[in-house]
Amino acid sequence: MNEFLQQVSVWALPIIFAITLHEAAHGWMADRLGDPTARMMGRISANPIRHIDPMGTIILPALLLLTAGFAFGYAKPVPVNFRNLHNPRRDMVLVAAAGPGANVLMAIVAALMLNLVPYLPDQAAQWLGTNCVNAILINGVLATFNMIPLPPLDGGRVAVGLLPRALAMPLARLERYGMLIIFGAVFLVPLIASQFGIAFNPVFALIAPVVNGFVHLLLSLAGLSLQ
Repeated sequence: MNEFLQQVSVWALPIIFAITLHEAAHGWMADRLGDPTARMMGRISANPIRHIDPMGTIILPALLLLTAGFAFGYAKPVPVNFRNLHNPRRDMVLVAAAGPGANVLMAIVAALMLNLVPYLPDQAAQWLGTNCVNAILINGVLATFNMIPLPPLDGGRVAVGLLPRALAMPLARLERYGMLIIFGAVFLVPLIASQFGIAFNPVFALIAPVVNGFVHLLLSLAGLSLQ
């Protein structure tokens, strides 16, 4: 039982904090730029309970991890009223980028914490080391995935804010279909491909090189490498 709980914790803790602090960062940045909505609703918090969506943060990642060998999840979106921002078009980019930025920062902190592992007792060292490596991987995946330039992902909102209006407006109109496109690419396309004996996931094919480079970079900075 203890071994099972330990195995769950080394994945659950990085996933929960990666997702919830990602959302808190959106709220923090919005508050700094003039919109207090998230702060007034208590959403600028490191307390995961304030951000957890039971299905998206716990059930879905756990089911995918157990059945498919990968984790995918989401938290309750932080409310942002873009009309309250000082410069809505520019500030929308900063608010959107804050979430992936928080994931990159958490991954860097996890890499730095790996330097503590040699000084801990064996069992604690193994637990912390596995947590840190998983945190680097999960935050790398979350940051990279969210920067795909398709609304409602953060990368889509960054693109809408940076592109000329002639390109930004058609992209912004895709937001109502964005989640359908994402779920189709993540789940439906691989399912159809598997029926023809092909292992293909377009989203993983897109983000895997970036994630692998990111993870190897941080581990190398910590004096480690993935075999």
